[in-house]
Amino acid sequence: MLREITDVVGLKPRFELRSTSDVQNAAAVVYNGQRYLLYNPQFVGAVNQAGRTDWAGISILAHEMGHHLNGHTLRAGGSNPTDELEADEFSGFVLRKMGASLAQAQAAMAVIADDQASATHPGRPTRLKAIGEGWQRANGQIAASRNASAPSAAPAVLTQRTPPSTPVHTASNTVSVIGKITFRDNPDEQYYLTDRLSVVRLGRNSRSAEVVGRLTRSSSRTFPYVLTDGQQRRLYVSANGGVYDTDGEQVGRLSDPS
Repeated sequence: MLREITDVVGLKPRFELRSTSDVQNAAAVVYNGQRYLLYNPQFVGAVNQAGRTDWAGISILAHEMGHHLNGHTLRAGGSNPTDELEADEFSGFVLRKMGASLAQAQAAMAVIADDQASATHPGRPTRLKAIGEGWQRANGQIAASRNASAPSAAPAVLTQRTPPSTPVHTASNTVSVIGKITFRDNPDEQYYLTDRLSVVRLGRNSRSAEVVGRLTRSSSRTFPYVLTDGQQRRLYVSANGGVYDTDGEQVGRLSDPS
């Protein structure tokens, strides 16, 4: 089930699934650098029975996975309404991709969610709406792919070439430096953020630089930016400039270039 969920979003299942009575329902946690999805089998079984569909249990697992993939488990503080709605929307998106109806995608939350909002969780109508939005987004993608002709499956033709490098001349007026990135394990290496959101490493002569990554926006308020390098490895940049790895450990800082 875990592999099926990750397959529909094109990811590797880098989570460890644990059945345990130590949690009351289900939880996404990071422990010693390892990401876990914990669930109470009695709780999931009861939800499936109450919702009259096994999709209910699958949606709970997808919801907890959404917490990991949206970076919610990279920070302390526990549950909050914004994070819960992001995870709800993710579960709706995933379940539509897996073939669930909207009612099946909402079955678990229709049973377990409280009608009224709390300090940590939204009320049931709001949560069902978020699941519906994710489901509809996936449904639109599926409909569009069915109406369009399939693109060519022929692979790219590779030609011999020398290893590429991407020089960026700092003396040019076309690129401006707007930030400096310092990594904890290599504080002497000079990395800068340009106005095009490219991350560059400054050469020893300080006259040219090599593009080594890129900054993109995310949907998380706590980690509004994601830094991706040429090997598609990700780091998360917090609102106050902290740079964190996927285990939630701070590895660097983004600061003013001056």
